[in-house]
Amino acid sequence: QVQLVESGGGLVQAGGSLRLSCAVSRRTFSDYNMGWFRQAPGKEREFVAYISLNGRSTVYRDSVRGRFTISRDNAKNTMYLQMNSLKPEDTAVYYCAAKAGFLIPSKSTSYDYWGQGTQVTVSS
Repeated sequence: QVQLVESGGGLVQAGGSLRLSCAVSRRTFSDYNMGWFRQAPGKEREFVAYISLNGRSTVYRDSVRGRFTISRDNAKNTMYLQMNSLKPEDTAVYYCAAKAGFLIPSKSTSYDYWGQGTQVTVSS
């Protein structure tokens, strides 16, 4: 079983920055493609960013491209999401997800394992 634990969420003013982390309890972390999703109150969960198992390929949703950066450190079994120039519309619970093998990066149903989420609140 793979366990994912997010951290780094919090309250920040618009224009500020946060860095989320996702720690994975698996020595074979490098076998997993990873993604970040978010869910705002009353809305469906949406794709934020994806990174391939070796970190060479990344994908972002349009609204965060240029502001958010996804990365991973396979030696530390950890994935990150650096979020800059935050906007109130970025407010949501952020989830990390993992999948070993082929997936469609933006589809939540492609992922096998999920964390419990971390709250990000951006005030205007």
